[in-house]
Amino acid sequence: MKTRMLNRRIRLASLALISGAGLAAGGMVQAQDKGTINLAYVEWSSEVASTNVVRAVLEQEGYDVEMTSLSAAAMFQALSTGDADAIVAAWLPSTHENYMERVGDNVEDLGQNLDGTKLGLVVPEYTDVDSIAELNDNADDFNGEIIGIDPGAGLMSLTEEVVDTYDLDLQLRSGSGATMTAALASAIENEEDIVVTGWTPHWMFARFDVKYLEDPENVYGGAEQIHTVVRDGLKDDMPEAYAILDAFEWTPEQMGEVMLMNQEEDSNPYENAKQWVEDNQDVVEEWINN
Repeated sequence: MKTRMLNRRIRLASLALISGAGLAAGGMVQAQDKGTINLAYVEWSSEVASTNVVRAVLEQEGYDVEMTSLSAAAMFQALSTGDADAIVAAWLPSTHENYMERVGDNVEDLGQNLDGTKLGLVVPEYTDVDSIAELNDNADDFNGEIIGIDPGAGLMSLTEEVVDTYDLDLQLRSGSGATMTAALASAIENEEDIVVTGWTPHWMFARFDVKYLEDPENVYGGAEQIHTVVRDGLKDDMPEAYAILDAFEWTPEQMGEVMLMNQEEDSNPYENAKQWVEDNQDVVEEWINN
């Protein structure tokens, strides 16, 4: 058992290095140790918020929780091989559809944990462009580029389809969620035009006056949900943790509270999640009791 756990941790560390992300280990001391559960996630502000909240709840119930930051592809790979136990970061039915098809019967979709998401291209409200179809005529205003996030994200794949469908003369530039929002903040501060890949829920919509561009070809599709997906066999191995993950569901407004906390200077997403859990025990109890 110890050898299996060691091998699993080595594989997860390798995946994290490959995806350019770090490994964060859980640390609260519990009165009753019910075992270790690993939560994989992508470094999107929404998933950082939700995964840390789930971590705090599971630790409250006596589990030792590890969090592994991975690219989207590596996240689903870890889940399918059993190196990760669960994710609360699957955007369906469109964004992560291909990844879900690849992992097949090795995972179990527990359904949505958040409803009301959206994907698209985002510009400052003061920008005169209102539709993706208008971008080519104004390409110079945007320096001929779309500021994207990490290249493995489903949002980037969809945006590549957008570029092809609309035959855009703008180049999609990859980066990260942090570099995208930094570029957006800088452009708005200088009242410059910029177009970025965006999604809801995201704290940028509370911080900045921005808007989605219309998508007349409907490449990005309609509203999505964020799902909880677990490895095959988790229900038998950790039935109580499985039940909590199955019951976990919150609103964009609740997630937004945590995301805004995480944007405060020198804030710690894990400590913010613990504070939110402590302040919202009525919500947490529903997840636990169910």
